Amino acid sequence: MEKDIEQEPNFLQQVQLYFDESAKRTNVRPDMLNIMKNCCAIMTFQIPLKRDNGTIEVLTAYRAHHSYHQSPCKGGIRFAPNVDMQEVEALAALMTFKLAVVDVPYGGAKGGVCIDPKNYSEAELEQVTKKYTIELVKRGFIGPAIDVPAPDMGTGAKMMGWLTNAYKETMGMKDIDALAICTGKPLILGGINGRAEATGSFFSLF
Repeated sequence: MEKDIEQEPNFLQQVQLYFDESAKRTNVRPDMLNIMKNCCAIMTFQIPLKRDNGTIEVLTAYRAHHSYHQSPCKGGIRFAPNVDMQEVEALAALMTFKLAVVDVPYGGAKGGVCIDPKNYSEAELEQVTKKYTIELVKRGFIGPAIDVPAPDMGTGAKMMGWLTNAYKETMGMKDIDALAICTGKPLILGGINGRAEATGSFFSLF
């Protein structure tokens, strides 16, 4: 049984296997299929977090841009203890395919921080969210015309508000559309009325 589990493909491999099976039923050229299948860019970086008790913890964070066939990229940010690079890349690919199927003009993206938000205070989560945003800004990996995040598992409207404020404070003088940096943010920051939840959203703590 353990051997079978070890041989089971991970999430990214499963997505790619399904892609390959679907590709066999198309007339798309193999070179174009290869472009569609692979992730354009993926980044991993570290976020130092000063806990409320004064200790320093280092968290691992990710952001993947699967496709630039349409701009900007679009996809959620999840805070979860099992987030890793292959999961983020797989979810970014699925975002591309979902958006393309319903003809929404965005490329797929996804991001995450390896953290269990239930074990952190609101002040600590705000610090993580803002540092995550600033690291993406430094690398040109976020912006209304580049990549527009949203809530996902373990995040919610309040965190999107922190992200919006961090981006506005960092890029507001250079980007007239700074408030368009993400969706799912509070109404006071330019959010819109509609569904308040995202996948596994984390509103219950706030």
